[in-house]
Amino acid sequence: MLTQAQRDIVKSCAPALRAHGLALTKNFYARMFQANPELKHLFNMSHQASGEQQQALALAVLGYAENIDNISVLAPVIKVITAKHVSIGIRAEHYPIVGRHLLAAIADVMGDAATPDVLEAWVAAYGQLANALIEAEQALYVHAATTEGGWSGWRPFRVIGTARESSEIASFYLKPTGEGTLPPFQPGQFVSVRTVDEAGMTHIRQYSLSDAPHHDHLRLTVKRQDAGEDAPAGIVSTSLHLDVNEGDVIELSFPQGHFVVDQNKDTPLVLLSGGVGITPMLGILGQVAKEQPKRSIHFAHAARNRDVHAMNEWLRTMAAQHETLDVEIYYEEVGTADVAGRHYDKQGRIDAGQIAVQENLADADYYICGPRGFMNAQIDSLKRVGVPDSRIHAEFFGSALA
Repeated sequence: MLTQAQRDIVKSCAPALRAHGLALTKNFYARMFQANPELKHLFNMSHQASGEQQQALALAVLGYAENIDNISVLAPVIKVITAKHVSIGIRAEHYPIVGRHLLAAIADVMGDAATPDVLEAWVAAYGQLANALIEAEQALYVHAATTEGGWSGWRPFRVIGTARESSEIASFYLKPTGEGTLPPFQPGQFVSVRTVDEAGMTHIRQYSLSDAPHHDHLRLTVKRQDAGEDAPAGIVSTSLHLDVNEGDVIELSFPQGHFVVDQNKDTPLVLLSGGVGITPMLGILGQVAKEQPKRSIHFAHAARNRDVHAMNEWLRTMAAQHETLDVEIYYEEVGTADVAGRHYDKQGRIDAGQIAVQENLADADYYICGPRGFMNAQIDSLKRVGVPDSRIHAEFFGSALA
């Protein structure tokens, strides 16, 4: 149990963490991977190379220090972390390893400021956080293992079909091998995919389930992540696009995540997506349209252009079949062959706040998914017009601690 004196010490470290947190987390990961290289199999090494994971952890440690007196305010972040941890197979036995290297990194980066009292306070603080995470993750593992059709760890699925959705997005239809059934899941949740490369290195990535749970199969809709100026090509997404065919077997984790719609409510829904952020929205839309057909849904999606736009025909068909569904497609680039009302509806970018005002949707619940810049812009826009935080729900694709 943390004493008040220890809480005060941890909180007093916040300015140093704000200034040197990234150096600390870089030191931590370097130490851990050198001493325990087997743990590389559990981490996204592309995010390590880009620095995204180090930055995410630095922000998480800072947030913990700043809120050490009331960690309940971190509950939403902890829910995200535990879901990601369970999806990749983090277990209780990993926490002592992480703690040992994190404390060594704190001592190294803080230097003379890392007095015995400071280190003792951080040992207690880490123990408190680790115990909370372990307890929450154990509950998720038990749920996965005891749910009808559920499983613990990794389960093989056979690819029963693929579909090219755009120039950079493809769907994969998956059924369990053997006689097993599928568990119930909530649209908006994700699974992890585990692959092994030619060098024997394991790579794990999370992908949203892109269909409602009304079938005997799962669907993943995956964007091929090409190399850019600041990041290498996506290892798993490229492998799925180029190497995985009908009949192949891939391994999945049990569905996890909290980016789900409360179907006990009947408030209007506004689903806002950019690029491949459309994937969880497809399952949410399919579920709500089937089980709450009178619930109003405004579906706004942004794509660069028609070449990369996925699932347009399905959305148009859904809109034609459901009077309470309104679909708006935004293109940044409109080609000469693009037809308004068929391929797209508006040129430019989504402004969620403008939608809230123009469509009189102040009482709606807003679900947002897409690139980080897109999501931040929509959240800021909604807040400017007075939409409360409780009605804004967001799903970031990225590091587990983002």
